[in-house]
Amino acid sequence: MSSGALQGKVVVVTGAFGQLGRAVAEEVRAQGGRVAMLDVAAGNAPEGSRAWKVDLTSLADTTRVFEEIADHFGRIDGLANIAGGFRWQTLGESEDLHEWAALHAMNVQTCVTASKAVLPWLQRSGAGRIVNVGAMGAVKGASGMGAYAASKAGVMRFTEALADEVKLQGITVNAVLPSIIDTPANRADMPKANHDRWVKPQQIAGVIAFLLSDASAVVTGALIPVTGQT
Repeated sequence: MSSGALQGKVVVVTGAFGQLGRAVAEEVRAQGGRVAMLDVAAGNAPEGSRAWKVDLTSLADTTRVFEEIADHFGRIDGLANIAGGFRWQTLGESEDLHEWAALHAMNVQTCVTASKAVLPWLQRSGAGRIVNVGAMGAVKGASGMGAYAASKAGVMRFTEALADEVKLQGITVNAVLPSIIDTPANRADMPKANHDRWVKPQQIAGVIAFLLSDASAVVTGALIPVTGQT
């Protein structure tokens, strides 16, 4: 898209150097926005954007980075919480439950920490936007998906709770719920699947960009399936 729906907006994208994060950053830029690209690893941002390396499980580190972002761009209007991870393991195969803590940190804690750090800046914006990434796999759990589904269900309940908390502050909070995203890693893991029916990162990014725009002002607390034809 190149509609300019995000013209002049400053959007923070976490997990910005993953497949979906890059797609969201590109879509925001295509619609006229400026992007702060956050990730646990360093990366190169395109022209008009800037990258920060940050530990999103640390509130102190995250707060510091958001202050730097606001100082650099002059404002923050939106946050796309893309950072997260996936692991498949049954409870019986787990020896120390490490994956439960790891997925909670990757999926829930990063989302909560970034949202906490951005709130003061979104309150100043007057039209702040937060978009989280839940999962259709968290609607109903399945074998090997316990830790992942529980963490993404946490993101979804957090989305609803925060939306209710800030609904009178000019801030909306929503989440998209993908199923299987068409990425090289997922194709490698599931080579026999029908990849044509998977949703592409760019398609999800389009929905996220809408939720970051002024046009979505009447939508908050929504959990939106973005599943293609799976």
